[in-house]
Amino acid sequence: MFVIQTDHFVNQNITNSFAKGTNSKLINIKEYKFNESDKIASYGILRGTGEILKKSNNFLYIDHGYINASERSFSNKGTLIKNLDGYFRIVKNDFIGFKVNNYDENRIKKLDLKFSPIRKSGEYIILSEPSANMKNFYNLDNWVEDTINKIKNYTDRKLYVHNKFSEIPLDKLLTRAWAFVSFQSTAGFKSMLKGVPAHFTHKNLSNINSIENIEFGKINYDVFKSLSYNQWTLEEMEQGIMNNYYDIK
Repeated sequence: MFVIQTDHFVNQNITNSFAKGTNSKLINIKEYKFNESDKIASYGILRGTGEILKKSNNFLYIDHGYINASERSFSNKGTLIKNLDGYFRIVKNDFIGFKVNNYDENRIKKLDLKFSPIRKSGEYIILSEPSANMKNFYNLDNWVEDTINKIKNYTDRKLYVHNKFSEIPLDKLLTRAWAFVSFQSTAGFKSMLKGVPAHFTHKNLSNINSIENIEFGKINYDVFKSLSYNQWTLEEMEQGIMNNYYDIK
């Protein structure tokens, strides 16, 4: 396997750990020549990695964890990653989705998640706007408008459009929300922890909750058992603990 590295320090830290744990060849993106038979891995979609992974039929994509991710803050100047102590998701041949399997509870116990009771009422639906990078990568320029129109076919509840630069924190909005809707935002899993069902439009996540059941959303807690086996710390990557779950050779 080739682990593709950029010149960005976050990518370098993560790919170094991953390459060490998988005993893979680490190569700078400037030196890598794409071959469709290669098995490749990298972190993030920026600085050329996303376009290379898009062309591949055999890849592992690494990004911030679904839950208990490294601490980040957002401003109009960009994203500030405060540490790399959290979890990072690893997805096979996809950028978002994961399979819900009948995993045990060993790792979810380690995460020590706190689940709030599912909400019984709500004033509005939170619509999570994709970031500019996600819009560009997935061609989502009209996603907000299209999703609003679709939601209106199934509910007359108020909608609140939210993004990572919004003044009102998501935690505050969730206290009075009926549902959370996004393309693929990991904040959807946070909303479920808070007792608010999350609905996704990405095809590989819509099985969790789709727009069509916006009034009848549920929270399948088995999803979190699967999530726990699709994300790993840098230390776990270096130790190769995740290798058996991705058929890494």
